[in-house]
Amino acid sequence: MTVNTQTTPNSTTAEVIISEFKTSGAMLIGHAHLNMVSSLNALTLDAVRALTVAVSQWSAREDIAGVLITGEGEKAFCAGGDVQALYRAAVANRYAGELVDRYPFEFFAEEYRLDHLLHTFNKPVITLGHGIVMGGGYGLFAASGYRVLTQRSKLAFPEITIGLFPDAGGSWVLKNLPRPIALFLGLTGSQLNATDALALNIGTHMIDHEQRQMFVDGLASITWSEDDGGNRALLDAYLISCNYQGQRPESELSVFDPASVELGSLSHCVTSIVAMQGKSAWIDRGIGNLQKGCPVTAGIIFEQMHRVQTMTLAESFRMELAVATHCLQWPDFEEGVRALLIDKDGAPKWTVSSVDELSKEYIEAHFDEAFAGLWPSNPLQDLV
Repeated sequence: MTVNTQTTPNSTTAEVIISEFKTSGAMLIGHAHLNMVSSLNALTLDAVRALTVAVSQWSAREDIAGVLITGEGEKAFCAGGDVQALYRAAVANRYAGELVDRYPFEFFAEEYRLDHLLHTFNKPVITLGHGIVMGGGYGLFAASGYRVLTQRSKLAFPEITIGLFPDAGGSWVLKNLPRPIALFLGLTGSQLNATDALALNIGTHMIDHEQRQMFVDGLASITWSEDDGGNRALLDAYLISCNYQGQRPESELSVFDPASVELGSLSHCVTSIVAMQGKSAWIDRGIGNLQKGCPVTAGIIFEQMHRVQTMTLAESFRMELAVATHCLQWPDFEEGVRALLIDKDGAPKWTVSSVDELSKEYIEAHFDEAFAGLWPSNPLQDLV
């Protein structure tokens, strides 16, 4: 994708190209382009900081009508956070027997603050989620008011495979889905195609993958003004005009029966999902992820879905920061990344072998906001 860099505010890293482009009106559009194609645009702390600075500046400027977020390359908008960097820090802290690398904790606190900023942004935010949209990339995408997919989009929270959990606003995404679907997607890490993501209102629009640059160029042809309501009406009309006319992916969620998911306990929920085996290749892949995945993650997700139901957006991010902090200090995340991405043996040795062995106290301890000397209080306490 060609990036217009006509006007560039201060940016701290080439991992994100920060630019602005003129429109046919007197206004500008802020454009943040993730530029880490070799890692499928996985977010680093530097990238999060560059995005935060730019988005904060654009929020305050009267000549900025809206913000566009895109990703470099054909394969992915953003595959998540830079998990290997988090892993290296976790290993360093474990070997030292003390906190010698704060990177993971700073990353999560600043990433979640960025996501909250986008969720509550005062102007239209358009994110083009082409290809892979996972983890932290899903967080950026879901935080945007205009969530544009292509026919090649694949969205997932696959954290059960590495001993983490659906974060970066994943709690809020799943809260707004029917509970059986939310639990299935969280516990299995199953990928949604664009058709199903639109049906669930995770995405708002679909354009042709091959016309992404044309779509971006067309945003400049809109006569943006200082009237936010008028801008949104013009943007709505433009997005409708760009609607993908080709053959859409067939729904994979159509074979899923929400009534068959038991919600009473984690054990019953897992058993009911496994009982769906054989309904489709898509469901079977998800069940495979669940059966090989981290039981502690499954316990976190079940508790996460229970707690978020009565939370505000800000409270959900504070909850996620507590959970992420504990996950990076305890063994399963490190072991999951080792097995999947470092040694690639596909044989993680989780702290427990099944959800039936989980201790309620251990799962609840992940939600404790006592940050063990990291911070005197939750760094996201000021979010409202």
